[in-house]
Amino acid sequence: MTGLGTLFLAAAFVDNMPLTLFLGLCTYLALSKRPESAIGLGIAMTGVLGLTVPLNHLIYHGFLAPGAWAWAGLPDLDLSYLALIAFIGVIAASVQLLEMVLDRFFPAIHRAFGVFLPLLTVQCAILAGSLFMVERSYTLSQSVVFGLGSGFGFAVAVAMLAAIRTRLAYAHLPDGLRGLGIVFVLAGLMSLGFASFAQMAAAQ
Repeated sequence: MTGLGTLFLAAAFVDNMPLTLFLGLCTYLALSKRPESAIGLGIAMTGVLGLTVPLNHLIYHGFLAPGAWAWAGLPDLDLSYLALIAFIGVIAASVQLLEMVLDRFFPAIHRAFGVFLPLLTVQCAILAGSLFMVERSYTLSQSVVFGLGSGFGFAVAVAMLAAIRTRLAYAHLPDGLRGLGIVFVLAGLMSLGFASFAQMAAAQ
């Protein structure tokens, strides 16, 4: 398997945002009640991460990284301290664009998101994708693959949880486990399962 293929699988399963790194749990738990909203969230996360991570890569290495302004005679200029603000701005613009597209062409999915769609602007998993890109010194192609892989992994995780919660709607659960109680138990068990991928990768 190529390096980019390995990176995609690692981003999706080894470094799974909600189940391995425990990022984005707010929307992960809130929008996993129904498969329709879970799939919509997965598509949105994949789209936003796949777009913002490479965009932020271009912005960081083109304007913010140390030495990025060497072509203008400013080799010592370092604007990396503005990375967080720039990344959030790109994410906010991307989420706004996504919201406009969904509202125009997919109103049912837009209604299913409700208030959680604008909250993707401050979704820690989306911001983490760009921060990991900088920390791990990914190239542009690696940033694209990492963003898509992270979004795909999030989509798989939330779709799995939604499918299980749908089946549990017909189960007779103890009073103490109804609602979020059983959801936390399920998320913990799924996290243990995804942790095995990290052990497999470490053994290679």
